[in-house]
Amino acid sequence: MILLLTTIFTFSVGSIFLVMKYADKLGLVDVPNERSMHKNIVPRGAGLAFVSSVFIILAVFDFEYLLKYYYIYLAIAIVFIAGLWDDYKDISPKIKFIFIFLSSVLLYINDIAIFNLGTYFGYEFILPSWFVFPFTFFAIAGYTNALNLMDGLDGLASSLSIVIFSAFLAIGLEHKDELLISLSSFFIVTLLAFLLFNRNPAKIFMGDSGSLALGMVIVILSIKALQYITPASVLFIIALPILDTFIVMTRRIQRGLSPFKADKNHMHHFLYNIKGDVRYTVMILVVMQIIFSLIGYQVSDANNLISLVLFALLFYIYLTLFDQRLKRRKKVKKSKKKKQNKNK
Repeated sequence: MILLLTTIFTFSVGSIFLVMKYADKLGLVDVPNERSMHKNIVPRGAGLAFVSSVFIILAVFDFEYLLKYYYIYLAIAIVFIAGLWDDYKDISPKIKFIFIFLSSVLLYINDIAIFNLGTYFGYEFILPSWFVFPFTFFAIAGYTNALNLMDGLDGLASSLSIVIFSAFLAIGLEHKDELLISLSSFFIVTLLAFLLFNRNPAKIFMGDSGSLALGMVIVILSIKALQYITPASVLFIIALPILDTFIVMTRRIQRGLSPFKADKNHMHHFLYNIKGDVRYTVMILVVMQIIFSLIGYQVSDANNLISLVLFALLFYIYLTLFDQRLKRRKKVKKSKKKKQNKNK
């Protein structure tokens, strides 16, 4: 296992370097726009390197394992292809959802789905059979895109993913689950290789090929982990992208805008605006995710209702805390005080 992980790491480093070198020829460059946090043209599509590295090394050195879990890796590959297509040529969200839908179908027919939402007041909340796939697809599509939206600062999405994978690795080791252990380990080492190039100032971005694939891997691990931990504890382990998406959509609705309208009101935008320091912002968010994941791991056997209420409380706190309107309100109050003082 150690040799396999070392090989994935080494191959990932070499592959990312090659993508960086030939990014222009491959058409994998990120040109800044009004929503970008960077000002210069930067190579993108590192997901092509670090995701495919996992597949290539497994195909060469552990093909039996790859065949055993073919439906898992095929589901990841389908979403990866959609992201890669988007990196080359911006595709519509509808096309991405079609690819995610196909992946969800493949997982569902292999029993990778959400069948219950936990036990509340002594009653196990089992989903009706007709509702299992729609709910699973909603969860997969929602989280895959949530992680994609967190990919806004150098090293952010990859660092958060490493924290989340580490939590699932711990659960896998505790319960001796081969898939949780292997899938988490493979993506931890390939992301560590990517971070060598993506930490601020980033030399390359992961692109949608990376962020969408990572989101899919995390959802698969989340569903698999439901065999051992409660749904509420899973929410904590994968918390930050969920909270960020809920908060942003809630704010857009409050402003009378479409919840899907792109803007710069995410958590990382709010924190970056406070200090203007990318590394500081990433560190704060990563520490938050570490705390959430530790809570999720600790409450894995706790009452679902209490855990869910705690998560809802945290959502309300974060909704209030990460409010871009606070600065405007302070400015308005200051201007009013100045006017009042002048009138006096």
